[in-house]
Amino acid sequence: MGVLISCSVPANDQEIINKLKSARSDLEYKILGPSDIPGFFELQIGNDSNFYVSSDGKFLLDGDVYLIGDGDFSNVKESKFSQVRKIAMSKINKDDLIIFKANNKTKAVISVFTDIDCGFCRKLHKEVSSLNALGVEVRYLAFPRAGLDSKSYQKALSAWCSDDPKESLTDYKNGDDKPFLECGTNAVAEQYRLGLELGISGTPAIILEDGSLVPGYRTAEALIKIMGLKT
Repeated sequence: MGVLISCSVPANDQEIINKLKSARSDLEYKILGPSDIPGFFELQIGNDSNFYVSSDGKFLLDGDVYLIGDGDFSNVKESKFSQVRKIAMSKINKDDLIIFKANNKTKAVISVFTDIDCGFCRKLHKEVSSLNALGVEVRYLAFPRAGLDSKSYQKALSAWCSDDPKESLTDYKNGDDKPFLECGTNAVAEQYRLGLELGISGTPAIILEDGSLVPGYRTAEALIKIMGLKT
């Protein structure tokens, strides 16, 4: 499992990387391809792809770029990532997710990258029953922010390996000190890596059906408004 933006690489990519390395040799660089800014390429540093480097390797930009349109500004990279995220979510095996289904008719689906030890993730989890009651299906993906050698990873793996993943996930989020479990699944590690590839850095990271990213905690009522659902 994995999704990366695939772009044509400029002929002088190694030249640019060499210039970047001469400034900071301790970092890893990857040119993703031409950007929407004339004369600049999209650049990934480590797992962060929110950089731009000039074609002569002299200038480095960090941050969001907005396209000026009629009556609005649009985030260039967010528009691109929305499509990438939408495709990525459609390719995930639902059996690898922990899903809290809508109580009756499903009006919308959200995919949430979650860290069991994240305070705002635990707060969001308390909104799940309200979301389900309002017709929203919640699909959880694991994203232990501390990495694959952390206790957060072990807790996530234990929840995914449990006979009742929904109950186990809820127990861990409630702070229950449950024994760690192991099984043959590699879903947790795959989801963590996918999150990195999709630019996820914080949790909870909520992905809507159109691929839009809603970062951080939101109440059920706020999410309903963002999705334009009628209650």
